Amino acid sequence: MSESNSQDKPLDVVTFGEAMMMLVAEQPGPLEQVERFIKRTAGAETNAAIGLARLGFRVAWVSRLGTDSLARFLLGAMQAEGIDCSHVVCDPAQRTGFLFKGKVLDGSDPPIEYHRKGSAASQLRAEDIDAPWLAAARHLHATGVFPALNEGTYAAAERSMDLMRAAGRTISFDPNLRPSLWPSRERMVEGINALAAKADWVLPGVEEGKILMGSEDPAAIARFYRGLGARLVVVKLGAEGAYYDSDTAGTGHVPGFPVAQVVDTVGAGDGFAAGVISALLEGLPVADAVRRGCWIGARAVQVLGDTEGLPTRAQLREAGLP
Repeated sequence: MSESNSQDKPLDVVTFGEAMMMLVAEQPGPLEQVERFIKRTAGAETNAAIGLARLGFRVAWVSRLGTDSLARFLLGAMQAEGIDCSHVVCDPAQRTGFLFKGKVLDGSDPPIEYHRKGSAASQLRAEDIDAPWLAAARHLHATGVFPALNEGTYAAAERSMDLMRAAGRTISFDPNLRPSLWPSRERMVEGINALAAKADWVLPGVEEGKILMGSEDPAAIARFYRGLGARLVVVKLGAEGAYYDSDTAGTGHVPGFPVAQVVDTVGAGDGFAAGVISALLEGLPVADAVRRGCWIGARAVQVLGDTEGLPTRAQLREAGLP
């Protein structure tokens, strides 16, 4: 564990979210015909947390789990990454979510089957938040996945963001749209944009922009979220890199990094977020932060699984990135 992860230092980043055990198919084909699976972790917020922890940041994850073997696996995996799990509640009356993820050979999105309805994480509520502990951290990273689970988790996401704003901390927000989790498209758009309005750094994808504000134009998407109050908007453009609009650095485009073969796109946005957030917390220029995000995102799509491509600080240095 790096020095910056030692327990006597204040938290750099806190994130709230559901982690699930993921069973990844070892062979392509319909999930019902697959006989062998690999056990992994999954969760947008925990993916970003792992990415930040590997870069030496002291990161805490807040959630609820059961006390089943899935919960023990997830808790052990997060603790092994150096993530502070002191505010993860393990409830024997609740169960831990899991999912099956298929294997594809053509770079398309793999089939995914979730088993998360009524999970322990979905029972987390706004009143469960330890406000003094949270406000002592430097930064909050939020996504649109956890608040989509139900109105209770939405209220918890709102309160965590409000607490950090009141404390003068920075907040990043990745819309990370999951339409199937929301009661309607209208509620999703309204809810996601209301949360984005509470964030300092907003990280939408270009396709998400089309759904959330009606345009695929990166500049228009960025202007929309800047108009809601964001100090920085970084619009992810896939293989084309990213466009940014900042109150300190103006606007610009960072090209993507070449990828020999796309293996699995799931988790790439979470890696991108970890790259941008880590660099900004280090005080690097916006363009360098976006470049780090693009590099990590490119690594993430070249491996199977959500976190295998997330680099260590040594790997970052070896790539010649600041």
